[in-house]
Amino acid sequence: MTEAFHHPDPDQGLANARRLASELDKASPDAAGSIREGPPEMFTIRRLGMTGTLAMTLRSTNPVELMISIARSTTGKVKRWRDGEMRRRWCAAGILEAEKSFRWFRAYRQMPALVKQLRAHATKISKDDLGTVTLHAHTGIAA
Repeated sequence: MTEAFHHPDPDQGLANARRLASELDKASPDAAGSIREGPPEMFTIRRLGMTGTLAMTLRSTNPVELMISIARSTTGKVKRWRDGEMRRRWCAAGILEAEKSFRWFRAYRQMPALVKQLRAHATKISKDDLGTVTLHAHTGIAA
């Protein structure tokens, strides 16, 4: 996986990850499934040319997983769900609770570069007349 993630060409890295998943199918189907879970999204940061602290931060799913975990434990306190609106309120309460444990985003100074890269990529895709499906398929970014 390290070789796939660090390959200079994101398309080749993606192909390497998919090949690894195929090799793992028999020996470890769970590991293979985990690798297949989101390959295009895994290479989005490299495709956009992001490096350093920003790339390391964006590659990690830990912040999202932590938020979901805290929201889940907060909503777990509910004994009787009445309707969808109640679910939304409790989910929002859980996210607000999770917000208390959020830390400073270390790569905040690199955010303008990320925005610039995203805009350039979106412009390139629209010039190719490939539409939002291609934007999502190649970058993992929903337009």
